[in-house]
Amino acid sequence: MSEASDQVPSRRSSPGFGGGIFVALILLAFLYGGLRAARRPRLVLRGTIAPAFTLERYGGGRVSLDQLRGKVVLLNFWATWCPPCVEEMPTMVKVAHEYEPQGLVLLAANRDEEQSAKAAVGIFMAKRIPELASHVVFADASTSASYRVVMLPTSYLIGRDGKVLDSYAGYLAEPMLRRKIEQVLQARQ
Repeated sequence: MSEASDQVPSRRSSPGFGGGIFVALILLAFLYGGLRAARRPRLVLRGTIAPAFTLERYGGGRVSLDQLRGKVVLLNFWATWCPPCVEEMPTMVKVAHEYEPQGLVLLAANRDEEQSAKAAVGIFMAKRIPELASHVVFADASTSASYRVVMLPTSYLIGRDGKVLDSYAGYLAEPMLRRKIEQVLQARQ
């Protein structure tokens, strides 16, 4: 017998169908992760000076961020047509009233359509939260862009020194909101 006949022919193994699916699943996982990261709002960074603003108050007058220096500002972008905004607003008002003596100011920056915002907010407050009136301001497109608001609600905590201390895009549950406010107020920066 020759040596060649003693050897079993070797087959080259290829990844085959199962290996191809595995590679495709790995690629899909990376793609999904990348898309989620790309969709995540890129808010103003913690530690940076908060963009300046001067906004019209509901009921008249204006307020600027400079006027609030020395206070902790909870700036919440919201709209009357936004279900999570509507759901979190009673908590925002309740918590703001509790922490006002410690230097917290809530600005509920409304983003309803400019032409109908005042009427929409008036109806909303009359039906749901009358005590919101002293906190409502109207955020223009420029202010929203400066704060990189791409979804509602979006909230910022701005320190006494005018720097962004924290930000959050989406609904803020009461325990998380309280925790964030208490951390900021205790720091007394």
